[in-house]
Amino acid sequence: MTDDPFVVHRRLLFTVAYEMLGSAADAEDVLQESWLRWADVDRTKVADPRAYLVRTVTRQSLNRLRTLARSREEYVGEWLPEPLLTSPDVAEDVELAESVSMAVLTVLETLGPTERAVFVLREVFDLPYGEIAEVTGKSPAAVRQIAHRARSHVAARRPRVPVSAAEQRAVVERFLTALRTGRVQELMAVMAPDVVLVADGGGVVRAARAPLHGADPVAKLLARAHLAVADLVTRTVWLNGAPAGLVEVDGEPTAVSLVVDGGRITRIYVVRNPGKLTRLHSPVDLAR
Repeated sequence: MTDDPFVVHRRLLFTVAYEMLGSAADAEDVLQESWLRWADVDRTKVADPRAYLVRTVTRQSLNRLRTLARSREEYVGEWLPEPLLTSPDVAEDVELAESVSMAVLTVLETLGPTERAVFVLREVFDLPYGEIAEVTGKSPAAVRQIAHRARSHVAARRPRVPVSAAEQRAVVERFLTALRTGRVQELMAVMAPDVVLVADGGGVVRAARAPLHGADPVAKLLARAHLAVADLVTRTVWLNGAPAGLVEVDGEPTAVSLVVDGGRITRIYVVRNPGKLTRLHSPVDLAR
């Protein structure tokens, strides 16, 4: 039924689950579990289906986060969120685009499950403290305190000044051009001196297992990688609400998201784990 509230709000529910989990695959599992619960509900007793479904998805996401904690602790190398191909329309909602950016999702990984739920529901979806309290099992006063702590934590670690899509795209294209040449100086010219590269190969494919700091070592690493590649194809795409790079290395995809400040790259997120690159063929619908 197209008028079923679950179907009507599915984009919103997926976005909630994805921001909670940083994984589209896990978000889809949560939506499936939530749908099964929704199917058994007496709809006549649900006054606000949207709020009810958001609460259900959040609870299932919290359960999933706690289940995933051990596997993420044992993950080989750095764990990065699963990149999503998105349409340019997502960027029109600046707050939504920022909240699903690789940079912010990576910061959210440093929050505990309850802190993450409170931050996402309050800062991104603007739910009342009372509703968040019901979801998390905390008092409204405690939720306010958690929200304040989480907000401060994220603000201290997120990119300082968001840039326009046009500026982001220009820097992405400069970076991809330099990447195709493999020349250290050209790569360094587009990076800030204190640039950080974080790569996720999941122990499945080759990738740096610890963050790399500084324009010189990052540029030299990328230049060495270029020499080892027989075929390198790059293109600019929209990932997680912003222009980014999709790089095919000998036919295998790699997603590259950049943080830009003052026209130069301050952070590079490289996702090579093939298990996280299955949603790069058609845009994923996100909504608030």
